[in-house]
Amino acid sequence: MPVFEKSSELPVSGQAAFEWHCRPGAFGRLAPPWEAVELVETAPVEDRSRTCFRLRIGPFRKLWVAEHRDIQPGLQFCDVQLRGPFARWQHTHRMQPHGPNRCLLSDRIEYALPLGFLGQLFGGRLIQRQLERSFLFRHEVTKRDLQFHAASRTSTPMKIAIGGSTGLVGSALIPFLTTGGHEVVRLMRGGKQPADGTSAVEWNPAEGTIDSTGLDGCDAVVHLGGHNIAGGRWSTSMKNRLRESRVNSTELLSKTMASLANPPKVFVCASAIGFYGGDRGDELLNEDSQPGSKFISQLCQDWENAVAPAREAGIRVINLRIGVVLSPQGGALQKMLLPFKLGGGGVVGNGKQWWSWVSIEDLPRIMLHCLTTESLSGPVNAVAPGAVNNRDFTKTLGRVLRRPTIVPMPAFAVRLGFGEMGEELLLGSTRVQPDRLTQSGYEFAFPELEGALRSVLGRS
Repeated sequence: MPVFEKSSELPVSGQAAFEWHCRPGAFGRLAPPWEAVELVETAPVEDRSRTCFRLRIGPFRKLWVAEHRDIQPGLQFCDVQLRGPFARWQHTHRMQPHGPNRCLLSDRIEYALPLGFLGQLFGGRLIQRQLERSFLFRHEVTKRDLQFHAASRTSTPMKIAIGGSTGLVGSALIPFLTTGGHEVVRLMRGGKQPADGTSAVEWNPAEGTIDSTGLDGCDAVVHLGGHNIAGGRWSTSMKNRLRESRVNSTELLSKTMASLANPPKVFVCASAIGFYGGDRGDELLNEDSQPGSKFISQLCQDWENAVAPAREAGIRVINLRIGVVLSPQGGALQKMLLPFKLGGGGVVGNGKQWWSWVSIEDLPRIMLHCLTTESLSGPVNAVAPGAVNNRDFTKTLGRVLRRPTIVPMPAFAVRLGFGEMGEELLLGSTRVQPDRLTQSGYEFAFPELEGALRSVLGRS
């Protein structure tokens, strides 16, 4: 029977590593971003408790149910497949003490493919490569997360309310926070309770309603809500929707927090580097730079101004100006992957426009850094220091995917196909630096583009 094994040394005790793996967000942190996995149900790691998720295999979705067994607190636990794509699967997670405040994380998987000998003959090498790719990512994430949480740990875990929790960034932030021991309260419509062990508070920004009692006792609020800025051409109705989904929801949260007898101490509200406008050429921009004059810049200014009631109530407020988020699960990179994989990628316009980006792996850490660093307030640029122009971005992505990048998209085609949205987002140039982050001591896990792309795409 095939066996896969992977071991890495971690800079924490075996008990700390064991507890990290047992928290609700561990599944989300360990699922590689290039794999299409949907969590259906999870439970604390206890004897015979189960985790259920759906895995996309080509055009098909396969339900996978795993049961926790052989639990030795502080040392190991096993996941045994009850239902799923393998004929047999048993995964042992072991955290062996390895000196003071260090341990050896070992993953051992015994498995069997369907169809016996034929399955192993035709799929065995592919499965081994996929496991090597996935567990390299898993071990790196585990080590980085444990190091970061140890360095940024507060005296007591925080209770953090999150708006926009189901979006691309929220879906990465929540498991990062919960594995760090923090409690998360989701602001959600419809009162639906999440499947990941977090709780929910009812709100409806469109109607201006929120259950303010659900914010009682929260130490912090993070707001990430807003309709997809690149979800279609910017018609008048689309612009209104973009504005209302950001400004109105932020005003609602700010006024609600300001009215509480015991308000949260810190409010991190998403904004975007669109604040600076998309026509700044090679100008190097930081948090003190002036705003632009186009639609997206005015939208970001109104969005940031909507936090005023919270700031006036004495809450420390951070307007997080987020760059292009690198993730294969959404945003610009997701839209680029298929044409690039098919060899149809190329520069956009003249390729000279600057793209300021941030990895989906760095962004949750940046947010926790903002929550726990009391010297930070006001605008903070959430971008990596290694901004690149579109031509270099294109070449780097092609190199990581091992594909040619010879099919350009001329500027006229961008304007014809996407209108004002394409003009500002694809052809616009915004060269932004994260001055306040670096001055406050934040260290990027991925300061350079190629390393960031290789990590999120699983390309060593």
